[in-house]
Amino acid sequence: PPMSHSYRRTSDEPIDLFLVEDNPGDVRLTREAFKAADSETRLRSVTNGDDAVELLTREATGESLTPTDFVLLDLNLPGMDGCEVLETIRADPQLNHLPVIMLTSSEADEDIKRCYAANANAYLTKPNTPDEFRSLVETVEQFWFERVKLPPVSR
Repeated sequence: PPMSHSYRRTSDEPIDLFLVEDNPGDVRLTREAFKAADSETRLRSVTNGDDAVELLTREATGESLTPTDFVLLDLNLPGMDGCEVLETIRADPQLNHLPVIMLTSSEADEDIKRCYAANANAYLTKPNTPDEFRSLVETVEQFWFERVKLPPVSR
């Protein structure tokens, strides 16, 4: 029988977080913020949209042993942009359940509309300081990993 995989942390299992971000400074800030939040997360990252889609597609076909629980996605990426990555995720029945949060420096209304039209779960603007980053990560953790009920996924 297929194993049910629920995204709510009911055990000590870490959350497998997938960060798609091309700015090394932001990758480092995000990593440090999750460490500082003392969270049970495993963070993997890639620097462009094409790699993100390739890795997620491998997961969808069961080739990857650590399935992603949660995606943090930058909008402005080399290759496919974040919105195109999101559209690809939503079009794949094996992946379309994934919570995807856009984490981007763009505050443009058209970007926000485009990402929500592609079914982003949330759109967050990147903070400017490490403290703000930490605070954002703590908020994301409390809300998404502890409060929100997400649909269980059968694998």
